[in-house]
Amino acid sequence: MNSVPKFFKYTFSFIVVSGIAGVLAIAGLYFYIKPDLPSVETLKDVRLQTPMKVYTSDGKLISQFGVKRRIPLKLEEAPQRLIEAVLATEDSRFYEHPGIDPIGIVRAAINLILTGEKGQGGSTLTMQLARGFFLTRDKTYIRKLKEIFIAWHIERVLSKDEILQLYLNKVELGHRAFGFGAAAQVYYGKNLNELSLAQIATLAGLPKAPSTLNPISRPERSVNRRKVVLSRMLSEKYITEAEYISSSNEPVTASRHGAEIELDAPYLANVIYKEMIELYGKEEAETGGYQVFATAPYELQKAAQAAVKQNLHDYDERHGYRGPVRQLWRKSDPDAQTDAPNLVTPEMAWSEQKIINYLKNKPSYKPLIPAVVTDVYEQAISVIDKQGRYHHIDWDGLAWARPFISDSKQGKEPRTASDIVSEGAHIYIRQRAEDQQWQLSQFPEASGALVSLDPNNGAVRALVGGYSFYQSQFNRATQAKRQVGSNIKPFLYSAALDEGYTIASIINDAPINQWDRSSGRAWRPENSPPRYDGPIRMRVALGQSKNVVAVRLLRAVGIDNVRRHMQQYGFELDDLPRDESLSLGSASITPLEVANGFATIANGGFAVQPYFIERIETQFGEFVWQANPLTACPVCDQDENLTAQLNLPTAEQAPISEPLPPRAEQVITAQNVFLVKEMLRTAVTGAGSWKNKTFWQGTGWRANNILKRKDLAGKTGTTNDSKDTWFSGFNPNLVATSWVGFDDPSRSLGRTSSNRYLKKKYGDKANWIGNGMSGGEDGAKSAQPAWIRFMQVALRDLPVQDKVIPDGVVQVRIDRTTGKLTSRTDHTSKFEYFISGTEPTEFVSSNDVFDPADKQSELSEEEDDIF
Repeated sequence: MNSVPKFFKYTFSFIVVSGIAGVLAIAGLYFYIKPDLPSVETLKDVRLQTPMKVYTSDGKLISQFGVKRRIPLKLEEAPQRLIEAVLATEDSRFYEHPGIDPIGIVRAAINLILTGEKGQGGSTLTMQLARGFFLTRDKTYIRKLKEIFIAWHIERVLSKDEILQLYLNKVELGHRAFGFGAAAQVYYGKNLNELSLAQIATLAGLPKAPSTLNPISRPERSVNRRKVVLSRMLSEKYITEAEYISSSNEPVTASRHGAEIELDAPYLANVIYKEMIELYGKEEAETGGYQVFATAPYELQKAAQAAVKQNLHDYDERHGYRGPVRQLWRKSDPDAQTDAPNLVTPEMAWSEQKIINYLKNKPSYKPLIPAVVTDVYEQAISVIDKQGRYHHIDWDGLAWARPFISDSKQGKEPRTASDIVSEGAHIYIRQRAEDQQWQLSQFPEASGALVSLDPNNGAVRALVGGYSFYQSQFNRATQAKRQVGSNIKPFLYSAALDEGYTIASIINDAPINQWDRSSGRAWRPENSPPRYDGPIRMRVALGQSKNVVAVRLLRAVGIDNVRRHMQQYGFELDDLPRDESLSLGSASITPLEVANGFATIANGGFAVQPYFIERIETQFGEFVWQANPLTACPVCDQDENLTAQLNLPTAEQAPISEPLPPRAEQVITAQNVFLVKEMLRTAVTGAGSWKNKTFWQGTGWRANNILKRKDLAGKTGTTNDSKDTWFSGFNPNLVATSWVGFDDPSRSLGRTSSNRYLKKKYGDKANWIGNGMSGGEDGAKSAQPAWIRFMQVALRDLPVQDKVIPDGVVQVRIDRTTGKLTSRTDHTSKFEYFISGTEPTEFVSSNDVFDPADKQSELSEEEDDIF
């Protein structure tokens, strides 16, 4: 009888000892694993690794950086149906257990005993969250123990709602989407609150196996998984039987969607991305959820991109068509050539599906779309694009395509469509911006760039580094150091003013013939065009971009003095050659640096620094950083008129909470740059005539003819053999520089012969975009049209700014021929500006020669001010 009490005694002792041993074992495991467990602070400071988004200054998304796509949401923003679907499928007892579900763990243990396999069961939402944050997906015992302990930690320091919110934002859902907010955009291109029950159920089924259950990669398996989710929701009484049936039978509607980019501006975005990496490091920049706002507004950036692309197409059209990308087949014709270049095979016409399959992987470079010619008519063609859409292109979209022979030679103008293409040709087409009609096109071989700055603080208002970032990531606006040609002359003339010259100083515009002992030949710099006017005022010389005058000024001022002066405009001394070629623009400088130099002229002589980022915010819109740039004349206490012009507050007007921005250093006197601006106004608006016959125009006259504003100034630039072409110009509130050339710096932009079709098509517009006109490429013809198109948008709603004359500048009446004082008030004289103390003191005599080439037959007060 004593055996029974002993049995219970031993059993009880065994249970107690086993319990103690179990507790000790768990405690031992805990202390063994504890060094690898995250701290409470880490758990509370969990980062969602949200991609960086880049916006225009007015909030339009232009790019996104980071592998993981995430759109954070708060729990109250999540649809109730989504919460129900997730809880029903992943953890129906979520609000009841302490982070570890014993029932689920027992179920997983039984599965292990019966099958010998370590399954995925037993994981609560909290455990999945722990795994996603800190662990791998390896199915090991130690990982499961760590998962349990981390889940227990999480439950101690976070509320159930906080845990659920983290899960909804953190869980991996395939196709680089993390969190349900991102998944809704990736799979459906919608916000979560716009999804149907079937779509919500599809997303809720993804956490189990996002790569094999997603509706894009495995639509059939996704449908089955969706039914499982809906079935669990039905059993939990979250939905009705009718909702279950209708949602189960809905078709798959998912497709891959990217970020909702409102303006694709990759050159600008990439500059900002690199700056963010410098500030925060690559990982933090790409995962910190930063919202970065550029200094460029949407409309200006959009206009700059459109201007550069259209300008390059204009250049391309006037130089001729280089032929199809490839000839896929030729129509059966006894006279047809079967050994045509790029001919894939001389077989019969391809089927529609075969064409679409061929085009599917061919690149598109917006606005260029790959297409194949299916029919050729007398003066029209039909094409099919990669989407299977047919387009009709009439003669207006074809007639430009005379054959390209070389950069300086074009073939005969076509008369029929068959002179241009044939059936089976793989070509590019695009829609014209002005009328949305389709036309034959091609990828431009020439490159272009445009950059625009606010001259008062250096904010970059637009930046375009080439035709297509996806074809070439080389940013010509910030990286391409190219010879600047006559764009350098304003800075040379500025140096001359500092050495006592005036804009009425007379320089001899006569040929130079100098023997160069080192090369063993004569150096003969020439004007372009090669016209020489003899003694000429500096204002007119810069307006007409006289090369020999620039050389003479450089010699008079001294090369070293000129280089040091140019350095004040922000140019690197090493980029400025120490020889006389500097006067003709042999310096190699980026468009951004050129624009910044012109900004100093525009803003009154202050050195501002270009910057691209206006402010940085967190993913929730919280302030992180705000630009505080050096600003040209922020107080302007020396000139109230200039303060008003720049829209800047005085010290008394500035709010206490908004301190004035730091003042930029004045590196050139206000009087000097005012006179340079005056000469550059002549380059844009100046013209010389006698008895109604025009003798000369400023090289930038097209800007004045099209924009019709009197607050513009600018300068063309063309290098030897037209290898680089430029136009830089400004008004008081905006500077822009346009460049066009080939990436191969040895290749000339060439010449074009007259084209009757292009003349007829563009009419008066042909004069300023250059299409249809014969002659060589130069800054006015190649680069300036992009500047004009951009400024048409940028200045559209801005009033013309009045001229502000700084202190220390006086006006006297001078003789137009000699630059001396005159008492005459007719067309031979004008009022001219001078730095006080430099105005002429000698009156013109009757012996001075009268030159009608620099006179006006009739002058308005406004014209008298300019010429």
